[in-house]
Amino acid sequence: MLKRESYLSRIRGFYNSDLIKILVGIRRCGKSVILRQIIDELKENGCDDEHIIFINFEYIEYEELRDYKKLNTFIKDKIIDNKRYYIFLDEIQKVEKFEEVINSLRASTDNTSIFITGSNSKLLSKELSTVLSGRYVLFNIYPLSYKEFTLLSKKNPLSEETFWNYVKWGGLPNRCEFSDDNNIRDYLHSVFDSIILRDVVDNLGLKDILLFNLLLQYIVDTTGREFSAENVINYLKSEGKSISTQTLYTYLDALCKALIINKIYRYDIHGKAILKTLNKYYMTDLGIAQIKNNNFEINKSFAIENVVYNELLKRGYDVYIGKTKNGEIDFTAIKGNIKEYYQVTYLLDSDKVIDREFNAFNTIDDNYPKYVLSLDKTDFSRDGIIHKNIIDWLLSE
Repeated sequence: MLKRESYLSRIRGFYNSDLIKILVGIRRCGKSVILRQIIDELKENGCDDEHIIFINFEYIEYEELRDYKKLNTFIKDKIIDNKRYYIFLDEIQKVEKFEEVINSLRASTDNTSIFITGSNSKLLSKELSTVLSGRYVLFNIYPLSYKEFTLLSKKNPLSEETFWNYVKWGGLPNRCEFSDDNNIRDYLHSVFDSIILRDVVDNLGLKDILLFNLLLQYIVDTTGREFSAENVINYLKSEGKSISTQTLYTYLDALCKALIINKIYRYDIHGKAILKTLNKYYMTDLGIAQIKNNNFEINKSFAIENVVYNELLKRGYDVYIGKTKNGEIDFTAIKGNIKEYYQVTYLLDSDKVIDREFNAFNTIDDNYPKYVLSLDKTDFSRDGIIHKNIIDWLLSE
């Protein structure tokens, strides 16, 4: 089992806090494993089994506890002394009105530390924020980073073959159990089907699975490109599906809520403002993109761009498309007082490509770090702009 230290190191300081710890991520990205690793650390520090309450709502034995009143009674009956109890509620979104349970526990006990996980953005909603009144801390959990993937799979991290394997099949941890492409594909289909059936059809009530799949295929085929509702509607029409703009955005919202895709907004670098128009979409996991890919070969440049975007999110940055006076740069990454700019390309294989990537920064006159990332092993850094090999960059943190 890979210890996901990058997450544990951020969560440890909250183990004994009365803030609700919320872990959110796509299905099978490893949230349950992180909970188990937290429990192991608590036990190592002297906590006994009687003071750990763990419920996974995907297990049939806990099905009746999806009734929020029964869940509340079950947990409170377990709390029989004044020592601290650690409560772990895995896939909590399956419990209707789970917020009421959390609030009740928080209000009626002063010796509990509560951890909850979920696989859709209901846990990120404004409604939840209102109910919990800001008394929570949120941790976004992602599929394996490239570095984590190489550690779990025991593959050579410096090998381009390993890198392209990661680009093709993504970072869902359990896929590392399989070496055959067909087995990996079957596994990823099962994960995707569970997301569709549980997080989209059941939770959101969207019934047209064919339309949903067609839309996702379009997003996969146009990852990293500027989004156009008109183009999507025309594409769906060519596939025999008529859809209104409102319905289109309902389905896009469903994809985002199921954490299959992420919407990225533009950031006006000179005006220092987030723009809500001309956004793009990236895949949360490239393995899901692979099984929904219409084309035999993935677009390597856009796939690498997606990898960099996901890595920046994992490192805790807010990520935007950077709008400049003359165009745009791939990513503006912001974390507190830190700001970094990124251009990403497959290879700097001609003077034209080199000039295009480096000159994209010409109108940015601040002193924040500027990076060009590619698979080249030669260092092309110039004019204060840092060039890095993507694999080296992925392994650098």
